[in-house]
Amino acid sequence: MTEPRTSNPTASAETDPHRWWGLVVIALAQLMVILDSTIVNIALPSAQDELGMSDGNRQWVITAYTLAFGGLLLLGGRIADLVGRRRTFAFGLVGFAAASALGGAAVSPGMLFGARALQGAFAAVLAPSALSLLATTFTDPKERGKAFGIFGALAGSGSAMGFIVGGLFTEYLNWRWCLFVNTPIAILALIGAFVVLRDRPGRPGARLDVPGVLLGCSGLAAIVYGFSEAESHGWADPFVLGLLAVGLALLVAFVWWQARAPMPLLPLHVVKDRNRAGCFLTMMLAIMSMFGLFLFMTYYLQSVLGYSPARAGLAFVPLTAATVIGSTQIAGRLLQHVQPRALMAPGMVLSATGMAFLTRLTVDSSYVVEILPGLLLVGLGMGLTYMPVFATVTAGVAPQDSGVTSATLNTSQQVGGSIGTALLNTIANTSTAGYLTAHLTASTRPTEVTREAVVHGYTVALWCASGLMLLAGAVTAVMVTVKPPRRAAPAKAPVPEATG
Repeated sequence: MTEPRTSNPTASAETDPHRWWGLVVIALAQLMVILDSTIVNIALPSAQDELGMSDGNRQWVITAYTLAFGGLLLLGGRIADLVGRRRTFAFGLVGFAAASALGGAAVSPGMLFGARALQGAFAAVLAPSALSLLATTFTDPKERGKAFGIFGALAGSGSAMGFIVGGLFTEYLNWRWCLFVNTPIAILALIGAFVVLRDRPGRPGARLDVPGVLLGCSGLAAIVYGFSEAESHGWADPFVLGLLAVGLALLVAFVWWQARAPMPLLPLHVVKDRNRAGCFLTMMLAIMSMFGLFLFMTYYLQSVLGYSPARAGLAFVPLTAATVIGSTQIAGRLLQHVQPRALMAPGMVLSATGMAFLTRLTVDSSYVVEILPGLLLVGLGMGLTYMPVFATVTAGVAPQDSGVTSATLNTSQQVGGSIGTALLNTIANTSTAGYLTAHLTASTRPTEVTREAVVHGYTVALWCASGLMLLAGAVTAVMVTVKPPRRAAPAKAPVPEATG
């Protein structure tokens, strides 16, 4: 992979003395976006009761956010490249704060669903501009390692932190605070953005690739929606199959058009690079696995072990702490000395081992003995993975393509989360049903057998999640061959610029 095209690597440090405060602002925004992918999960039963949501419609609290976020990410990334990253970042913060306040004040299911969709749309603008701002602010290899270590820790632990914060707010305040909390965070980040963030101006002569927007965003939205519906309707449902088929066809047409468009939404050289493509695929597989883990452990702790929402959320604290340590204290310090895959591949193996450990769960498992070690291994492994992925994906990208490159990474995460949730939940439900058929007899106690069947379904799905992690490790080992930043060979050719 080529190095960032900066004649003097320390130039950024000399011209941007506020870069570390800028990292704080960027990290705040990224944490807010990641938190909202999971913070309402634990609060959902309370929101359903208060607003009178049906069981069939309650999933839209989650789906509305992921659908808008995943479907609009490429558009958000390209807007950041065209009009300027700081301006787009600020716009995303304002919109996200307003949508969060609207959701917290919701008086009907439709109002909450709409607010969550708006949150997802503004998150699609905010997330790519945050990562691209980080990539263009820190170019010195040593500082880049530290900055991406912190960013990776937040990205890796944010989903688990969402369960923690959501559980505490739901139990001790009100489910609405899971949404209200974003507004003061966004306002604080907005003030910081205008004070400490610096950015190049946008590209006034460039035009937006409208056909690319329509094809790419519609295709991604159909794919994400299809996988989210598969969870409740089943994989053989004609509606689900139709959505997936339409989404795939639109994405094929999108790729065809991008190869011919004068100003493509996603320049194909961004995804043709072997190392970058390996990181995209690694992240998608890892997030598929992680979203399954979050889903099953949340239900297991509350429905099987009887934990309160707050206690269930706090159970994820060790995973969060391990992710932060792995990202900042290990990966952040070692990336400038070793190849990224020397961190990523072992990280995936560690996470796979942690998930395999959790397959030993029973209806009365001890948290300290049978749950905690697995969570620590998973967290440490993901901490070793997130940071080098972010650093590798954004290295060597032309400044005007950094936003859409960041958006592509975020898209791989969103699609991975949707696929993982639907696929692993289907596996768990099928295994549960099979266990019930085999073990439920006239002489058994239905309640006890049902609990055992549910746990059996979770453990089978966790074995599959562990396999996905190992597959991600294999992809990393084979595809990500870039050298450490300090020893990387000079590029033979510069990364192509976007036309225009």
